[in-house]
Amino acid sequence: MTFSYPRLYSFRRCPYAMRARLGILFAELQVVLREITLKNKPPQMLAISPKGTVPVLQLADGTVIEESREIMMWALTQQDPHGLRDAETLHEANALIDKNDNEFKYWLDRYKYADRHLKMTEVEYRQKGEVFLQTLEELLTKNPYLLGESITIADIGIMPFIRQFAHVNRDVFYRLPYPNLQRWLQDWLNHPLFLQAMTKFEKWQAEDDVVVFPVAFIDRH
Repeated sequence: MTFSYPRLYSFRRCPYAMRARLGILFAELQVVLREITLKNKPPQMLAISPKGTVPVLQLADGTVIEESREIMMWALTQQDPHGLRDAETLHEANALIDKNDNEFKYWLDRYKYADRHLKMTEVEYRQKGEVFLQTLEELLTKNPYLLGESITIADIGIMPFIRQFAHVNRDVFYRLPYPNLQRWLQDWLNHPLFLQAMTKFEKWQAEDDVVVFPVAFIDRH
């Protein structure tokens, strides 16, 4: 079976899915969006990606991309009109995303679900996560974005996870000594492309009409 747009299985609140949608938006591409619920995953998604996590992108030729970072990079490899894959910062951006995915996410999960991980307290898990926040704060003392004057893959690859960390306890987060990180996050929460990435869609059913995402592009300026 062939189809003109890639198909993206997504879940609105998942930070990995947010990362993928932001990559597609900044690349100014369009996909067929299939919004799912994690408690009732559609068999069509499981047939192409048995591990059952989102996001999953199926290209028109049938190729399946199962990792959010790979979807983000695939999109920006197709076209990168805003220069997020800047050659001068690409190595550093990838190193930051590695730290986010391989170190910070571990502590984020335990901070968010401290009642399930009883080896440490919620405060101790938060403090472990703050090691990465301190790294980002230092970067943001120099520039409005993580690696300079412009948005890079580091910003869109990491921001959804900082948002999730902040939302565990917003009052606590905004009392922490990271004013530049807090400003950066607030700017992102109001960014037109992030707002577009967070558009609500009904859960996909096989009989539904096709939903193209994004419906229309928004000028990020």
